[in-house]
Amino acid sequence: HTALRFLLFVSMLWLSACSEIPPVIPEPTGPTGTNDLENQQRQVLIEEFTGVRCVNCPAGSAFIQDLLALHGPRLVAVSIHAGEFSYPYNDSQYNFQTPEGDQILNYVGQPFGYPSAVIDRKLFDGEATLQVGKGSWAGYIEQEKAHPPRVKIGLAADWQAAARQLAVDVTVLAADNVSADDIRLTVLLTEDGVVDVQETPDGKDPNYVHKHVFRTTLTPALGESLGPALTAGQTLNRSYTFTMPDLWVAENCHVVAFVHLDGASKEVLQAHQVAVVE
Repeated sequence: HTALRFLLFVSMLWLSACSEIPPVIPEPTGPTGTNDLENQQRQVLIEEFTGVRCVNCPAGSAFIQDLLALHGPRLVAVSIHAGEFSYPYNDSQYNFQTPEGDQILNYVGQPFGYPSAVIDRKLFDGEATLQVGKGSWAGYIEQEKAHPPRVKIGLAADWQAAARQLAVDVTVLAADNVSADDIRLTVLLTEDGVVDVQETPDGKDPNYVHKHVFRTTLTPALGESLGPALTAGQTLNRSYTFTMPDLWVAENCHVVAFVHLDGASKEVLQAHQVAVVE
């Protein structure tokens, strides 16, 4: 009986210990990730800098998948293949490097190590650069999510498969007065599910699935100027067309748009994405 009582006591301790850990509740889908501008919440941009020769990068990419599962549409991920580890192998099927990706890397600054990412292009307190290591991503994303959006973004994509023609309409709604040296809009394309070689801790994996691969920008690489000021309630509309290369799978592509500052601060005010093919 003593043994039984001890077991019951241990079980109760175990249950009470477990009950104190709050469950992680993923963000609901719905207005936060839709074009419902009135209810759109803060949506954070994470730009991961990666490369097929980067042995540590798959761990970063896997962690981003966990973060996306947690934050839902309130986190927008872009994986930019640029820098010293991004050169394709002889047996690579694709070259993920782009001139625009190189421009963005030069603009935000080089990583000091990998995995590395830039969160909302913000210089956080205590950081020397915009590039931050994997251990900081989760906390900085939470920080950014806590702010109300100063700008809201509506996106519509129209895909004409026969012509491989993509038309994108962007609405920028200022929720606050914003002024800076320059306020910019960047619109870009990403592609999921691209199978190709990747260096991993276990060697080269020819069947690695690359996610949210940065493909190109529809605006200039560093964005299109919206001017130095936005007034609360002001709406701006922009439209873009693009003919998609045959190798890109439209069903796996997303349009990503974000409004950001240029000057002393490069901060992203809001990000949003929609699928090319709904």
